[in-house]
Amino acid sequence: MHFQFNEHTQQLQARMQAFMDDHIVPRIGQWHQEVEQQGIYPPSFMEDLKELARSEGLWNLFLPGLRDDEPGTRLSNLEYAPLAEIMGRVPWSSEVFNCNAPDTGNMELLHMFANDEQRERWLNPLLEGRIRSAFAMTEPDVASSDATNIQTLIQRDGDDYVINGRKWFITGAAHPECKLLVVMGQTNPDAEVHQRQSMVLVPIDTAGVEVERNITVMNHHSPEGHCEIVFRDVRVPVTHLLGTEGSGFALAQARLGPGRIHHCMRVIGLAELALELMSDRVQERKAFGRYLHEHGTVAEWIALSRLEIDQTRLLVLRAAWMMDEVGAKAARKEIGMIKVAAGRMLTQVSNRAMQAFGAMGLSPDTPLANIWSGGRMLQFADGPDEVHLRSLARMELKDRAPRRGDSARYMTLPERR
Repeated sequence: MHFQFNEHTQQLQARMQAFMDDHIVPRIGQWHQEVEQQGIYPPSFMEDLKELARSEGLWNLFLPGLRDDEPGTRLSNLEYAPLAEIMGRVPWSSEVFNCNAPDTGNMELLHMFANDEQRERWLNPLLEGRIRSAFAMTEPDVASSDATNIQTLIQRDGDDYVINGRKWFITGAAHPECKLLVVMGQTNPDAEVHQRQSMVLVPIDTAGVEVERNITVMNHHSPEGHCEIVFRDVRVPVTHLLGTEGSGFALAQARLGPGRIHHCMRVIGLAELALELMSDRVQERKAFGRYLHEHGTVAEWIALSRLEIDQTRLLVLRAAWMMDEVGAKAARKEIGMIKVAAGRMLTQVSNRAMQAFGAMGLSPDTPLANIWSGGRMLQFADGPDEVHLRSLARMELKDRAPRRGDSARYMTLPERR
């Protein structure tokens, strides 16, 4: 693995940073005014910025398999990582570049598994940024971190599938331009546990699809939505099956690899912003006769934050590099590691920054409270930390199994009589 980004990536970094400085950051205040105060979503400037980003070649940057005839810039995961970090500093900015979750994961799924008809109807409009989508997997009545628990039924009835079930925390489903739900459910409850689930493509305006509420997350309202959706006798043609029957679990794993790593890339940008805010703050404020940074505890906060951010970045870049070199399946340990490391790092760094700001850090005058809650949420999203740690421990012990006991050679034990 090389630690220097190639020339093409460095050029894109400069262009992305310039775009953020010139067009995104100056509109942060307008975004809050329109979206949070006036309830306008998407904000009035979004389509103009999307058109500008596409014209400047900053479009669909996340898809290594992008075809020559598809809009966007084909990049590897490693090349995309520093660009995601830059756009991650302003959470809503990723939509400007058509690099926003959950659409990125859905586009990757469709890119890998959609048939020609599905590509024409759903993938192409998503790549063009003309529609949005959502991924409907998690459910309120089961521990959805174990996807084999999914209870929603997808039953064959002639030339249709009939869907019944309840999903929640479905990100993106409240977006006015959300047209597609990728729904995971059981098509064969009696099959082997990992062969029971399938995925079907459901237009959100299909009869029987009811978006019951947009659930707040830690009392934070997201305009794009984290919705609870009920499916009551929802009928779609069997041609809406994605992949094959029984492949839903495998498709979910294929989707989550890149999605998890994109989250972690963006987290680095948020953490850098939190550290910058904290560093500026502690050089401006005094307490007990000294600037805050002159107090040992605060100086330690800054040092530890730098250590933790750079450690996490290196883990993320290694995972991205491995995905490029050996694929997401072979990099599953590294992907699991960054998923845990990134969320925990972001909550720690942003918590210190909030403490440095005092009461202001809890207010909407800084982005810190939202950054902290985003880090805390990431410890649930795409699988709870505990699930990843469980998997990591299993992989570590499995790797160790052939050499179990070898470590005894390094011990010096007293003779027993």
